[in-house]
Amino acid sequence: MIAQTPVAPCYAVIFTSLRTEGDQGYAEAAERMLELVREQPGFLGVESARGEDGLGITVSYWASEAAILAWKQHPEHSAIRERGRSTWYSACSTRVCRVERAYEFKT
Repeated sequence: MIAQTPVAPCYAVIFTSLRTEGDQGYAEAAERMLELVREQPGFLGVESARGEDGLGITVSYWASEAAILAWKQHPEHSAIRERGRSTWYSACSTRVCRVERAYEFKT
């Protein structure tokens, strides 16, 4: 689903990852993170996709850099992030960007 974000500017966090084999509790943790992030002040929406090769890209949208930092420092999110590094991902990268303009097309 395409996230419905407000008029720019806003911020985007792009998380790119390469999964390891097997679930190992990943699906349950991912669902919990979606529940939790939706409660965070300044969270605007999320889009995510994962290919058959295990490459995934998740883009979350935020009202401010302060909101992004608060999410990064959330204790439950921090614990899951560490589990991701030790168990679920063979590689990952996070990029924080300011969205200056946004365009849409719908039929």
